[in-house]
Amino acid sequence: MAVVVKYVVERNGVERMTFTTKKEADAYDKMLDIAESLEVLLAKVDVPLSEQQVESLALEMAKSKDDFMAILKGAKEPVAKAKAASSKNTAEVTAIEDNKDKKAS
Repeated sequence: MAVVVKYVVERNGVERMTFTTKKEADAYDKMLDIAESLEVLLAKVDVPLSEQQVESLALEMAKSKDDFMAILKGAKEPVAKAKAASSKNTAEVTAIEDNKDKKAS
């Protein structure tokens, strides 16, 4: 018999998500805290949004908080896109170097 440790994130008596590491559970719990704070902020906005829309928007914003923070600080593009572009460039350089090695052989 195996012993399995599970970390459960619970909100208002409702099980939201189960994780295998405490770090992942804490990160998800923090994201939910941010989403709740954003819901309060968005409820005050003078734009007609339903309660469901406010909740969904707040959750999506919390999931992408790093991108929102970068843009609010004046970045031209979201962090995720910048990281993807830099990793793409690295992959292209690696592919070019691999082709040079094959031609040299």
